[in-house]
Amino acid sequence: MDNLEIETKADAIAESFDIVERQDAHDAAIAALRSEVEEVKGRIERAGRMAVRPMLAGSAEGGQEINGFIDGYVRHGRETELKALSGTVPADGGFAVPQKIDEMIARRMVEISPIRSVANVVQTGTSGFRRLVSIGGAASGWVSETGARPETASPKLAEILPPTGELYANPSATQAMLDDAAFDVESWLAGEIATEFARAEGAAFINGTGTNQPKGFLTATTSAAGDNTRAFGALQFIGSGNASGFDSAPEAKLIDLVFQMKAPLRQGAVWVMNSTTLATIRKLKTSDGAFLWQPGLVQGQPDRLLGYPVVEAEDMPDVAANAFPIAFGNFKAGYLIAERRQTTILRDPYTNKPYVQFYATRRVGGQVMDSDAIKLLRITA
Repeated sequence: MDNLEIETKADAIAESFDIVERQDAHDAAIAALRSEVEEVKGRIERAGRMAVRPMLAGSAEGGQEINGFIDGYVRHGRETELKALSGTVPADGGFAVPQKIDEMIARRMVEISPIRSVANVVQTGTSGFRRLVSIGGAASGWVSETGARPETASPKLAEILPPTGELYANPSATQAMLDDAAFDVESWLAGEIATEFARAEGAAFINGTGTNQPKGFLTATTSAAGDNTRAFGALQFIGSGNASGFDSAPEAKLIDLVFQMKAPLRQGAVWVMNSTTLATIRKLKTSDGAFLWQPGLVQGQPDRLLGYPVVEAEDMPDVAANAFPIAFGNFKAGYLIAERRQTTILRDPYTNKPYVQFYATRRVGGQVMDSDAIKLLRITA
């Protein structure tokens, strides 16, 4: 009987240890399950961020695209590798360049093209870009809290349809250059394309005819009338006071040009002229002997004339009879550049052997948007 009692107590003690072990196992299983759930949640969150976030330059997939384009197509002309990688087919005679190279081209164009750096640039998906601009006419008034609100006049709208054209560049390289692993094809190609694009569009934004190219602001209609009476789309000019150059007080004409523009538009306005005209302007002094032109005090800051930055554009005309050598304007409000951002490239190793040519195209348009925001100085008596 005593032995039976001892065995019963031993079994109870053993069972208590079993309960502790089972509890520990249960806790470990729960902890492992929680860890798996957290890991799954993390994978889902990372996948969601990758789905909505644009791919960073230099990522694995971005690097694969760049390598496939540069090493496969540009260096060796393997179109099948490019198609398999990007899923694209030749469109308009070429392949769309990877986003990283397109961004390099865009940055370089802003650095070189003077009007692009100060104008209003919009990206479009089609060639037929339109924008409606209000030119006034919507009436307003004052009423009491409970007074009737009479109907106002409808606003007057003008449609801006920038003339566009196909901008192209055709840089060349030898196959030996392309085969050289130390040759930085990516930077060379982006730099060559951007330089040619910027040179061509810089001239068009100023003097473009509007036929298969942007319409430059100097080819817009001009008038001596003020903002209140001048037709929409016509740029105002003031005369220099001399038929072949500046009069005896050119600084007064420049001051008049500034204050012909409405005060809100003067915020962000710049001077545009070529280096020959700037050389003349830099010599102008006030009556007390101070120069009108002021150099930038810090590296990277623009030079200033009467307190406003100066942009050098070599496509502006020289000082001559009836020319418009100086423009003063808020080009963010005054000039619209519409472009289809994507650049396409066609590799051509046959036309000019032994050189390999790269035919690059981009569609660009431009037009004056707000004619009140740009003023011109005309050489006339």
